[in-house]
Amino acid sequence: MKGKVICGIQQVGIGVSDFVEAWKWYYDQFGFEVKIVDDEGVAERMLPYTGGKPQPRRSGIAINIRGGGGFEIWQPKGRELNYLKEPLRLGDLGILIAKVKTPNIEHVYNTFINRGLDIISEIVFTPTGQKHFYMKDPYGNLFDIEDDRYVFIDEDKLTGGANGVTIGVSDMERSLPFYMKLLEYDKVVCDETRVFEDFHCLPGGDRQVRRVILERSKPIEGPLSAIMGTSHLELVQSMEGAGKKLYEGRYWGDPGYIHLCFDVRNMEAVKAETEAMGHPFVCDSGADFGMGEANGHFTYIEDPDGTLIEFVETFRIPIIKKLGLYLNLAKKDDHKQLGILKLLRFAKVKRDNIK
Repeated sequence: MKGKVICGIQQVGIGVSDFVEAWKWYYDQFGFEVKIVDDEGVAERMLPYTGGKPQPRRSGIAINIRGGGGFEIWQPKGRELNYLKEPLRLGDLGILIAKVKTPNIEHVYNTFINRGLDIISEIVFTPTGQKHFYMKDPYGNLFDIEDDRYVFIDEDKLTGGANGVTIGVSDMERSLPFYMKLLEYDKVVCDETRVFEDFHCLPGGDRQVRRVILERSKPIEGPLSAIMGTSHLELVQSMEGAGKKLYEGRYWGDPGYIHLCFDVRNMEAVKAETEAMGHPFVCDSGADFGMGEANGHFTYIEDPDGTLIEFVETFRIPIIKKLGLYLNLAKKDDHKQLGILKLLRFAKVKRDNIK
């Protein structure tokens, strides 16, 4: 059996109440102009997280051609949405914050201020010396805008794509093997316990927390890895005791960050390793799942606190749909990056065509 390959963060899942409105906001502010998927149907394979029955939804994956992970924008349909009853705080369990790359943090900060966006901090420094600032989208989701110069296609954009996430955990020692071994974020660049100045703007940011920042020591690899690029994960544990699980009593797809998705190769090898570590697949689409114009194999596992991690082995994606150009990945080299991906710059959609 071929070995597991984790190519990068494919996307961060975001549950929203209005698909069109949300995508236009991420299009305008974060440059998510390239459509990979836009599909309306029924989520039939997430039954453990959708009340035991299929749920109608519209979902789409959009990316920023400058490089970074995408967003999977997910709108449940035909049911009442269940919002968080209490505001999110550091110490809660789940995906707390999505990170976004920017090549010029001072410029994007001033631009967002001038646009009247909900900026909640000044430009501050992480314990590793990285410049960043925090903001919210119109739906209350927290974003960490980070100074990161990774580029796939060097277009003049305020930001790139997703750069990772901040995840609340209840027991750092239990969570670290999951993220360091299974997901291969094996390089610890920060492990400190204190009250952090750059957290002061966040709800619960006056608490003492253990904060671990992880990177991957491996260079990026895999057919789609060049567009996803580098990333890092930030794990936060409150020293005052764990807070609420963000999706307890709610369905997957309700508003907020619903999952973190990794693009992988050789799903059988992924399965063998997750099972050996005590994290078996909880949802499995099978090896020929179609979503809009794309095709692949998706699965989910839970981290030690129940946060959902998705794996996708991508078999087929549209490159230039109107020309009938698709990329078939099933027989591509598991480690080699594909130059043809640069054609995705021609897959941008016009804002007015998001309907």
